[in-house]
Amino acid sequence: MVKFNIIAFTHNSIGLAQLGKFHLEKEEIVPKMNALKLLLGLDELMYLSTCNRVEFIFVQHESVDNAVIQKFVQTFNPDFEEAVVVEIAQKARHWNGINAVNHLIEVACSLDSMVLGEREIITQVRNAYTLAKNEGLSGDVIRIVMRQTIETAKKVYTETALSERSVSVVSLAYQELMKHKLPKNPKILVIGAGVTNQNLCKFLKKDGLTNWVVFNRTYENAVLFTDNLGGTPMRLDELQNYTGGFDVILTCTGAAQPVLTPSIYQTILRDSKTKLIVDLAIPADVDATVCKAYPVNYISVETLKEISDKNLLLRRQELLKVRQLIFSALEDFKAIFEMRQVEIKMQAIPTHVKAIRQKAMEEVFSKEVEELDEKSKEILHKILNYMEKKYVSVPMIMAKEMLTKIN
Repeated sequence: MVKFNIIAFTHNSIGLAQLGKFHLEKEEIVPKMNALKLLLGLDELMYLSTCNRVEFIFVQHESVDNAVIQKFVQTFNPDFEEAVVVEIAQKARHWNGINAVNHLIEVACSLDSMVLGEREIITQVRNAYTLAKNEGLSGDVIRIVMRQTIETAKKVYTETALSERSVSVVSLAYQELMKHKLPKNPKILVIGAGVTNQNLCKFLKKDGLTNWVVFNRTYENAVLFTDNLGGTPMRLDELQNYTGGFDVILTCTGAAQPVLTPSIYQTILRDSKTKLIVDLAIPADVDATVCKAYPVNYISVETLKEISDKNLLLRRQELLKVRQLIFSALEDFKAIFEMRQVEIKMQAIPTHVKAIRQKAMEEVFSKEVEELDEKSKEILHKILNYMEKKYVSVPMIMAKEMLTKIN
C-alpha cells in the first residue's frame, strides 16, 4: 500500500485564488492527466475536483516527500514561480497507504466537506473514477480502493442519518414554504434574480409553480432568470408601482437597506389575506414594520439558520456510527488488498506449470512418451491436464486460508 498516495489542495490550505489554478475544464482533464502521468512516471492517476478541493490520487514506486510534491505542483503548472511552488507544496496535504484510503473514504462520506452529510460528493468521486478508468489513467490499485470507497460511502448514507435533515438554507426555505397552505397556482413576486432565488425557484418549479414576476435592479439578469425558469421580468424600481397582486414574496438582494418598505408593501397589497414572505437576504430585505403592521407569515434567514444548525448537530451525532463503519471497511480492505497482491503474484503459476509440463513431455521424458500408443498418450494428457489445474488452484486456496487465519 505504500505506493498509493493522495495529494490534496483545499480552499482552506491554499486559498480560493490559488485553488482555482488547479481546477480544470472537463475537456482539459484527460490530456493534462496523461501528461502528468508520463512526466512524473506515475503508474496510475485519478483527478478529483470539487468546489472546495482538488485531489490527485496516484500510484508510484517513489516515496513522496516535499520535493516530490514540489515537482508535482511545478509539472502541473509550469507557469508557477519557484517561490509559489514552494509555498503551495508546503501547504498541500499528503496521505499514504491505508491513511490515504481512509481519507478518500472520508471524502466520499462528506466528512471532509464544507457541508457535513452532503451526498453530492459521492457522485463527484464516482464520476472522477469512471473518467480515469475509461481513459486508462487508473489501474488495479485505484480500482480496488475505489470499490471499497464507494461501497462504504453508500453504506454510511443508508445505515446512518448523516445526510438526513436539510442544512441548506435554500432547501429549508423551500420546505418551510411548502408547509403553508398555498392557493392553487399562487402568484409569487421574486425580488432579486441571484443564485439563491434561482435555486429556490428551481425547487418550486418541480412542484409546478412558475407563476412569478421577477424584479431585479439589472433588468437583463431578470430576463435571464425568466428565460431559464419562466415568469415575467421587471425592473426593481417598478416594484413600487406594481398592482398585479401576490400570494408569496421571495426576496434576496444585496441591498444595504430594506427593499420592501411599509409604503411599498401597502402599494402592492391588493387584499387583506395573510401573505407569505421568504426573506433570505443579509441584511433583511423586509422592513420589520411590515411584519408588525400587516398579516404576514415571515420566514427569515435567521430562523432557517437556527433550523440548519440544529440539523447539523443531529448529523454530527451520527459521526460515531460513521467512524465505526469506516474502521470496519478499512479492516476489510486490508484483507482484500493482501489477497489481491497474492493473486497478482500467483498469475505467473499457470505459465510456469505449462513450461514444466512442456519440458517433461518434449525433453525429459520425450523418448518414453514416443513409445506410448495413442490411447496411452490420450490418458497421459488427461492426467497432466487434471494435475495442471490442481497445481494452479491449490496454492491460491492455501494462500487464502493463511490470510484468513492471520486476519
